[in-house]
Amino acid sequence: MSSLIVIVEDEKDILELMEYHLAKEGFETIGFLTTKHVQEVLEEEHVDLILMDRNLPGAEGSEFVESLRKKGIHTPVIFVSAKHKDEDIEQGFERGGDDYITKPFSMKELVLRVKAMLRRTKKLSSEGNLTYRDIVLNLAARVVTIEGENIELTKLEFDLLHALIVNQNVVLDRDYLLEHVWGGEEVFQDRTVNVAINRLKEKIDPDKTKEYIKTVRGVGYTLC
Repeated sequence: MSSLIVIVEDEKDILELMEYHLAKEGFETIGFLTTKHVQEVLEEEHVDLILMDRNLPGAEGSEFVESLRKKGIHTPVIFVSAKHKDEDIEQGFERGGDDYITKPFSMKELVLRVKAMLRRTKKLSSEGNLTYRDIVLNLAARVVTIEGENIELTKLEFDLLHALIVNQNVVLDRDYLLEHVWGGEEVFQDRTVNVAINRLKEKIDPDKTKEYIKTVRGVGYTLC
């Protein structure tokens, strides 16, 4: 079954060129010149990837992606944009992007980036469920249940719990977590990790009876 890619690009010539090259590689595409009907398609179809311009009529692309993330839509996004300054790229990632290609770009690079992104996301989906004691992480749906009950976690909290369970016999230091969960952004401090861990503990063990996560003073965190 081929992957379905939504492309949002306000320049018709570029949109058609992107659709042509991706179709040649066997991908299905749905193209839009604005963000107007994108959310409806994401809710109705199984979309594997979004290629999103930023300078769009009616809505700035990264702001639109940020609004999708807040609504719980986590379809991977590659920004394809003429906004190329470091702060533009950082902003794209901060607002929910998974990769960033600056214009002008070659179609070969676009296809390679698309394939790499789909490999990464499909690998995560194919891993199925991850379990630790009575916690079950459904990686495809990004849903956490404890004793069969859904636990509402943010994307960050989910990724944090995922990192702890995958490395359950290892003490993870703050630098490791900043690199692998937060993406290595220097603006984040150790305090950020402490706050996020405490918030995660509160959500998965509100009665403080199960003690899933242990703090190893001066080193980091591990599962009990």
